[in-house]
Amino acid sequence: MSGHSKFANIKHKKEKNDAKKGKIFTVIGRELVMAVKAGGPDPNNNSKLRDVIAKAKANNMPNDTIERGIKKAAGADSADNYEKAVYEGYGPNGVAIIVETLTDNKNRTAGNVRNAFTKGNGSIGTQGCVSYMFDQKGQIIIDKEECEMDADEIMMLALDAGAEDFSEEEDSYEILTAPDDFSAVREALEKAGLPIAEAQVAMIPQTYVELTDEQALKDLQRTLDLLDDDDDVTDYWTNWDEQ
Repeated sequence: MSGHSKFANIKHKKEKNDAKKGKIFTVIGRELVMAVKAGGPDPNNNSKLRDVIAKAKANNMPNDTIERGIKKAAGADSADNYEKAVYEGYGPNGVAIIVETLTDNKNRTAGNVRNAFTKGNGSIGTQGCVSYMFDQKGQIIIDKEECEMDADEIMMLALDAGAEDFSEEEDSYEILTAPDDFSAVREALEKAGLPIAEAQVAMIPQTYVELTDEQALKDLQRTLDLLDDDDDVTDYWTNWDEQ
C-alpha cells in the first residue's frame, strides 16, 4: 500500500466537509437509522451502530445529536427508511469509480449520480464493471502527528486484534482488516487511545491510474465535487493515483 496514503486526501475532504457539516451529518444520520433498524438501538449489542457512532465522533457530531438520531430511529413511528444503492462507472481515461449511496428515492439518486459522471465526461457502467479491480477491506488511518505510540507497538496491537496488514506512511499509519474483523480491530485501537483519523469498510484499488492531462483532471474533479455535494452519496472510491 506504500505510496498511496489517503491521509492528505482525508484531511482535504474533512476541510471541505467542515464547510458543509450539514451534508456529513445528514449522511451519518441516515447511517444511524440503517444501523438501528438492522440491529437495535443498543450499541453494546450492535457492532454496526458502534461503527457509525465512532464515525460520527470522528466528524465532531455532538453527542446529543447522535443520541437524538438513535432515539428517533428506534421510535415506533419512525418513518425514515433508506436503501443502499451502489453505482459503478468510469471517469476520464478509464479511471474506475464506485459510488455508495443511502437514499429514500432511488430514481432521484440514480439521476444525480449519472449526471455527476456525465458532467465529468465519464459514464455509468453495469454492476460489477469496475468493482473487480478493488478489494473490500476494513481501513483504519491513524494520524502519526497526534500519535504517541511507536509503529511497532501499533502494529502488534493491530495484528493481535485481527488486522491483516499494517503500513507506515509519511504522515499516517494504515491498518487493513477483513471486513468481518473491522469492528473488533477499530475498537481495540480506540480503547488504546489511538488518534483515528478515519475508519471504514472501504474499496481498496488493486492498481492505480495516473492522470497527467489537465482536462482529464478537471473532468474527474468535476465528477467528484458533484458526488461530494449530493446528500444521498455516503462515499465513493476511485483508482486514481492522487500522489
